[in-house]
Amino acid sequence: MATPVLRGTVSLGYVTDVTDDTFASAVMERSHAVPVVVDLWAEWCGPCRTLGPILEKVIDETNGAVELAKVDIDANPQIAQAFKVQSIPAVFAIQNGQIIDSFVGALPEPAIRDFLKRLSPAVTATSEVVAEVDEASLRRTLEMDPANLDAAVTLADLLRQNDQLDEAEKVLESFASNLAAKTVLARVGLQRRGVSLSDDIDGTLNDLLARSGDETVRTQLLEVLDALGPDDARYVTYRRRLANQLY
Repeated sequence: MATPVLRGTVSLGYVTDVTDDTFASAVMERSHAVPVVVDLWAEWCGPCRTLGPILEKVIDETNGAVELAKVDIDANPQIAQAFKVQSIPAVFAIQNGQIIDSFVGALPEPAIRDFLKRLSPAVTATSEVVAEVDEASLRRTLEMDPANLDAAVTLADLLRQNDQLDEAEKVLESFASNLAAKTVLARVGLQRRGVSLSDDIDGTLNDLLARSGDETVRTQLLEVLDALGPDDARYVTYRRRLANQLY
């Protein structure tokens, strides 16, 4: 999978900045596993600044069915020469080490979506199915795309809500190191012990924090925070309060 790249405050899991040195492995070799779209751009190029965010958004929505390689042609002239670029933005689709499609200029978002659909049927199928939240549709999504984190987490949480705790854990086995998956797994653990996040969580957190000198209690506190997840303001607040109390 492509290395996540931070652009502002947005994390794009399937976008990679590629250089002359990394092009062979990040694009040519990678294209034997998944179609790779190469975006040739430059800081001074106005149309590039228009096209770039659209490409990144639409490709990130494919959940890995297609990946994006960003190439700054000023910093990486060898790649630009290899593609014989005369105008930018220039976009090339690479599959199995071969150029299979391309376009020049800042196309609108609908045209970009059509371009991606031609690359991989999974782009259309996965996007349509993952929008649904019923168990059967989510399972079909994972059958088509086993690495689809969003579908796995959504399915596992749905199973958890239906008290299918063993099955929820099984779905997340290969995603256990991911933070979103950890949140669901922590909720599964609490649910096994009869702890509900709909109870007086603030009171529970304050009680556990007051007794956090005990390692067992401290572990329970961290489990509750993990179950709340990093989107909950208390996740950071109580971790900071715990650290201040301990150190």
